Amino acid sequence: MDISIYFEEAAQVSVAFVIGAIIGLEREFRSKPAGFRTMILICVGSCLYTIVSKEVGNGSADRIASNIVTGIGFIGAGVIFKEGISVNGLTTAALIWVTAALGMAIGYHNYPLAVVVSVIVVITLFVLEPVHRFINRFHKVKDYRITTISVGDHFKQELESFFTNNDMDFRCMKTIKENTDAVYVYRISSPKKDYDAINSFLLNHKEVRSFEV
Repeated sequence: MDISIYFEEAAQVSVAFVIGAIIGLEREFRSKPAGFRTMILICVGSCLYTIVSKEVGNGSADRIASNIVTGIGFIGAGVIFKEGISVNGLTTAALIWVTAALGMAIGYHNYPLAVVVSVIVVITLFVLEPVHRFINRFHKVKDYRITTISVGDHFKQELESFFTNNDMDFRCMKTIKENTDAVYVYRISSPKKDYDAINSFLLNHKEVRSFEV
């Protein structure tokens, strides 16, 4: 029995641990659902499954690898959640997927590829964050989900008049009746990005029960 094989496999798992920890630090820093320990376990687990799949042989390696991807899909789906009319967790889910792929690459001794992808991931998470914020400054479209006390058309007319008077582009995406209330979903584009004025209008309107952005 060649004991060097076990040292080599231990080194592979250790590299997976380090890469998972680096990626997990960023998620932990931002208080995301899948943080430091989760990313480590995903990367190490994927690496271990890959190592075991190679030892099994008999054409099973590709089957086990495909099952890793399927299992990671379930974990990624668990961190995606809907808050109001927006969806959060997509970046974390994609990161879980990439972290598992890195673990598999390490398990197959493809260290150069694992290092290059890890660098790309770190650049995307840390370096491109200011770029992302800069782009968001020019994002002028927001969706509002507004619940009113009554189902009359007076509020809708007042709201659209407010948009028109403030030079805002708008579109009523959906109108829903919930019991005695009405729910309006508007997509609003404000060239001046004056969304505080919209929020103030809705907060002070007596017919508005609640609204989400």
